[in-house]
Amino acid sequence: MSQKSEKVQHAYIESKDGYCGGRPIITGTKFPVRSVVAYVLYQGLTPEELVREFAHIELYHVYDALSYYYDHKDEIDRDIEENTEERLSRGFESKT
Repeated sequence: MSQKSEKVQHAYIESKDGYCGGRPIITGTKFPVRSVVAYVLYQGLTPEELVREFAHIELYHVYDALSYYYDHKDEIDRDIEENTEERLSRGFESKT
């Protein structure tokens, strides 16, 4: 039986035109979702290690950012590809 897919609300993620390039960030910060993904999924930090490293974010922020990533994977993957720091952390070579 097929279920209708509903749009998931992410209480701790926001995107605003003219703020941080319109990219999705953790609400109330300038911390991009792409950075959560890079640190946790590509560099192997646990969510707990990430919040210890960045005291201005909470564990629930990290989990919501990861959930947002899986709901918007193509968008965030493109954002990571366009961002040099995350590209390098994933092992991509610079094109310069």
